[in-house]
Amino acid sequence: MIEHKTPADIERMHVTGRFLGEVLAELGELAAVGVDLLDLEHHARRRIKERGAESCYWDYAPSFGKGPFRNVVCLSVNDAVLHGLPHPYKLRDGDLLTMDMAVTIDGWSADSALSVVVGTPAPEDLRLIEATEVALEAAIEVARPGNRLGDVSAAIGAVAAEYGYPVNLEFGGHGIGRTMHEDPHIPNQGRPGRGWKLRPGLTLAIEPWFTAGTDKIRFDADGWTIRSADGSRAAHSEHTVAITESEPLVLTRRPREDKGTAEPRTSSSGTGH
Repeated sequence: MIEHKTPADIERMHVTGRFLGEVLAELGELAAVGVDLLDLEHHARRRIKERGAESCYWDYAPSFGKGPFRNVVCLSVNDAVLHGLPHPYKLRDGDLLTMDMAVTIDGWSADSALSVVVGTPAPEDLRLIEATEVALEAAIEVARPGNRLGDVSAAIGAVAAEYGYPVNLEFGGHGIGRTMHEDPHIPNQGRPGRGWKLRPGLTLAIEPWFTAGTDKIRFDADGWTIRSADGSRAAHSEHTVAITESEPLVLTRRPREDKGTAEPRTSSSGTGH
């Protein structure tokens, strides 16, 4: 069932989204050569506890997972792209790191993801991140009343094609609100003019993710971490977005993030700063 939210509901989600944006920005700055993934996990845990928020990931147990997820942030490195299980690993120069979080405050959820390069960035990794960010902004731009869900998916797929990246259809975006995952499902490729008609009050987590070389994926032995089947690198960008009477409202913008296409990011220890 697709639930449309009231303006008051959306403002409550915006409160959650602002907090989430702040934490992801902090994690992006903390991600540096020599930093352990578990340090990032524990920073996120502290921030969630201080705010009185709840992690949507803790005890998350979907059919594809291996037991309940017992962390608050997904940390995926290099060829990993989704559901990366935090584990003892010190980030290395040139690592491509994706951080994906979802939290709930006062009963309303938000979901967002950010990819960065740690240390010295390879141009091909920056290009991959850029593609996901351009695709995300293109999808947000068409998230307007009167358009259809297929327009959102088609916008993502068009950017992937422009950059020459394949698209996996097994995992994509989704509705969000009182829980992290609601209807509808949002594939990262689709046909314009098809699907659910967008109208004010619909809230969506839009999340283009691409791998450099294949649309096939594989699971790690941990039962959670999803990697490109060919070992090529992967990137993922995500925002929670509300359809309004006029402009799309991005609920999870990070501090100082300009409206429009973002620059591909390196961490605070990278050459991009």
